[in-house]
Amino acid sequence: MPRAEHQPAFVLIRPQMGENIGAAARGMWNFGLDRMRIIAPRDGWPNQKAVAMASGAGRLLDEAQIFDDTAGAIADCDYVYATTARPRGLTKLVLTPEAAMQDARARAAQGQKVAVMFGPERSGMENDDIARANAIISVPVNPDFPSLNLAQCVLLTGYEWQREAVEVDASRVDAAGDWAEQIEIEKLSEHYEERLEAAGFFYPEHKAENMKLNLRNMWSRMPMTRADVQMLHGMMRQMVRWKERG
Repeated sequence: MPRAEHQPAFVLIRPQMGENIGAAARGMWNFGLDRMRIIAPRDGWPNQKAVAMASGAGRLLDEAQIFDDTAGAIADCDYVYATTARPRGLTKLVLTPEAAMQDARARAAQGQKVAVMFGPERSGMENDDIARANAIISVPVNPDFPSLNLAQCVLLTGYEWQREAVEVDASRVDAAGDWAEQIEIEKLSEHYEERLEAAGFFYPEHKAENMKLNLRNMWSRMPMTRADVQMLHGMMRQMVRWKERG
């Protein structure tokens, strides 16, 4: 996990429901973030509904800082981002979550304190809050339905923050066992070719070589574990036994 002093503070502005605060805490902790600041929570603090929803991320709520206003919550920050669907007439740099978290990591690496603000669930961030931010984070959502739940927005931003720190394969296959070696694939191919030859599968004769080539090509395209290879051998043996019994 990244060091705490290099993390952005996630600032929840006047959140209305304890459940959403708890869900936001879970979203933060999913990606190793634990600096939560809460401004004037509507239902007071501490909030048992937030604790129940936070589940294993309850420590974030125990350590959350509570503020009366936005100015106080971001007073010690060098750079602040506001998450909002629209800038509401204010001239601001607008970034995607990905670009914003790339920028945030670069600033944090230079020793700057950064924060990301999230507005109330029902009405979103007011202009007075947005005006205090240096840049806006805007998610490219459906323009006919641009509103994101508080916890969803926190989760999305946290994901982009963590993605900048962790190398993740865009695609992979998790094998339930060891991968088969080429010699094992070769033996499997020979087994099937031999048995299919005996069964008269490669017909007509002038197409036989191309059919065998296609069969070998099929095996090479299939990522197989040793267990897969053993099962396919077993399937062919059983079919041969069944045919011989008949």
